[in-house]
Amino acid sequence: MLIRLSIKNYALIRELDIEFGKSFSVITGETGAGKSIILGALSLILGQRIDNQSFSDNTAKCSIEGAFDISKCSLESYFDENDLDFDPVCIIRREITPQGKSRAFVNDTPVNLNQLKEITGKLVDVHSQHQTLLLQESAFQLSVVDSVAGCGPLLMQYKLAFKELNDLISKRAELLTKQKQSQSELDYLNFLFDELDKVRLVPGEQILAESEVEILSHAEEIKAKLYSAADLLLNRDENLLKQLNEVWNQLGAIAKYHTEIGDLSSRLKEVVFELKDIAETVDRLAENTSFDPARLEQLNERLSILYQFEQKHHVRSVEELIEIRDSIELKINGVTSLSESIEKLTREINSKAEKLNELSAKLTALRKKSLPLIESEVLKIVTQLGMKDARFSISISQLPTPGRNGNDAITFLFSANKGTPLNDLSKVASGGELSRLMLAVKSMISSSSLLPTIIFDEIDSGISGDVASKVGNILKKISEKMQVIVITHLPQIAGRSNEHFKVYKFIENEKTYSSIDRLNDDERIAELALMISGNPNLEAARETAKELLRNN
Repeated sequence: MLIRLSIKNYALIRELDIEFGKSFSVITGETGAGKSIILGALSLILGQRIDNQSFSDNTAKCSIEGAFDISKCSLESYFDENDLDFDPVCIIRREITPQGKSRAFVNDTPVNLNQLKEITGKLVDVHSQHQTLLLQESAFQLSVVDSVAGCGPLLMQYKLAFKELNDLISKRAELLTKQKQSQSELDYLNFLFDELDKVRLVPGEQILAESEVEILSHAEEIKAKLYSAADLLLNRDENLLKQLNEVWNQLGAIAKYHTEIGDLSSRLKEVVFELKDIAETVDRLAENTSFDPARLEQLNERLSILYQFEQKHHVRSVEELIEIRDSIELKINGVTSLSESIEKLTREINSKAEKLNELSAKLTALRKKSLPLIESEVLKIVTQLGMKDARFSISISQLPTPGRNGNDAITFLFSANKGTPLNDLSKVASGGELSRLMLAVKSMISSSSLLPTIIFDEIDSGISGDVASKVGNILKKISEKMQVIVITHLPQIAGRSNEHFKVYKFIENEKTYSSIDRLNDDERIAELALMISGNPNLEAARETAKELLRNN
């Protein structure tokens, strides 16, 4: 419920503050006094984009603030999910700088326009001449049926299942595309893998093979040099090892006389032992080294194969080839697993589609059940509003494929005159008829609507006299269930309200401003008399005004 509306520096409004009651309020005033300006300011805190409306003071910012009682709106979880501070009295503010930059706040927390629209969309329904055109749209007609039928919880289940189903379908489509792309290269991947797998790659084999080839390629030279070295170390009568032994013996004989000689003797002993080991190793290597043409050819062939694959795959080692082979195998396995994933998704899609069809059938049944009630209630109200020969019916048909709101297409059929066949509302209803139909619909759904506030602008378009009185009665009835604010030119409607506000213009310092006042009883009589006759002091008009208020 809208408790208070404050406007600063917007169009002709310098500053005003309005406090609204919880039931039925009307706003009246001469044409051009600023009623539409107030509604325009309100629309800004409801999330509408900024128009080209000028500021009252172009050097100061514009500020519109609304206080809403949301204590009975069950919005705590919504505020929590969106990281907003919850308070039973919610303050929504919109600020606009002279440069046109806009900021919005909910309880002093900044929000974007989409969030602002989402929040206020749960609080206020603005019924304007533009919205009357919505009555011709199938989506709005479906929402009316769902509201009366109480489809909300079931529709939420359906929408969740619909989203889940479409997410699964999208995911499967991606996998099918991926599979198609992968399938085209699967044969090539299998060829590459088989080719590398047959080579039987072994980590480190290339280094070992290259080393062995180096030895075998120079085997004769190596063997000759090793024999020559062994001969110098071991085999000659005056070989190096024998001579070193003699030196060691000579030093050992005198080591007891001189400490430094003893150290030299010990060092030489280690050299003799090390040289002896070297000599034996050289001799063994010489014996074991031999030229093996078959082995060399075998190794060269193996290296040739390895080099060929390394060149093909732009690498320089067997280890890198092994990595490539393993990655190809992973790709092949991935293509195979795609088929399994697609099959699993298909099973999930079929299961989800079955569940969706069940929910859709329940929605259809619930909607069909509500149609007679909607038809009778709308006809009852439009008859009261002067369309005695009107006929109204609702057609429900099945869509080719389920949509996000179910599998039903709703069409409102209408005839305003006797003998005229029922036809699509968009083809047969005039503006005035649409306005009265919309009022009938709003009246009917007000009991099932969770919105705490409804604002009517130009609901009196094209009506007068007794019909205007009946419109006032309907608005009064709606206000028993929710807060109703009406901008009107008709005294029959204004007289039914609990609170009456008047918008007016005044001039100050050669500048025109708009403002608004709440009228007391005497002021209401004068204003209603003015609306009736154009003269607030005309006694007959004042008596009529008093009669309107007595019947309130």
